[in-house]
Amino acid sequence: MTSKLAALMANLEATFGTDVRMTHAFGQITAVVHANQYLDVMRTLRDEASLCFEQLIDLCGVDYSVYDEVAKRELIVAQDESMCPRFAAVSHLLSITHNWRLRVKVFAPNNELPVLPSVIDIWSSADWYEREAFDLFGLVFDGHPDLRRLLTDYGFIGHPFRKDFPISGYVEMRYDPEQQRVIYQPVTIEPREIIPRVIREEGYAGLKPNRPN
Repeated sequence: MTSKLAALMANLEATFGTDVRMTHAFGQITAVVHANQYLDVMRTLRDEASLCFEQLIDLCGVDYSVYDEVAKRELIVAQDESMCPRFAAVSHLLSITHNWRLRVKVFAPNNELPVLPSVIDIWSSADWYEREAFDLFGLVFDGHPDLRRLLTDYGFIGHPFRKDFPISGYVEMRYDPEQQRVIYQPVTIEPREIIPRVIREEGYAGLKPNRPN
């Protein structure tokens, strides 16, 4: 750990004590925060002079549903230790004053309806980031003034970055010349072969291997 990161870690520990779990990996510190402390911690990260994270430069969603549960428990701090939370919001903060960065991770306490507080009143740049996480992962940010889809179509069903979302989606859109409008219908795309030809077994799917003459 560099001296700058050591100074940041010391300031974080002095400010939050054991309320926030800090880890260090790949040259960056990650703070894991309880959902019910999320807003207070984020506001302190911005306003505390020894930290002074003036900018939120990124926020995204993560779906941990396919992670090994033992590995997840080593990464997270859950309010209910009997449950492995599935969804998290991960933010990247920048301090221009101190020239350092911090990653903040918070897990939604409910897997069925993942709701987290919006940080838009702390950093206005969170606006489209939270909309994107809502659109792609289904994370709901309580307090966001305009939480609607950002990247997918208006009639899109589901959240395409969730690990259980089918590759082909659920519906497709096309123009119907008889109705003279755009319509939605069940997906008609045939599942495509995604195993590269160069690594397929001989006789794969009844096909004869290509051999040079």
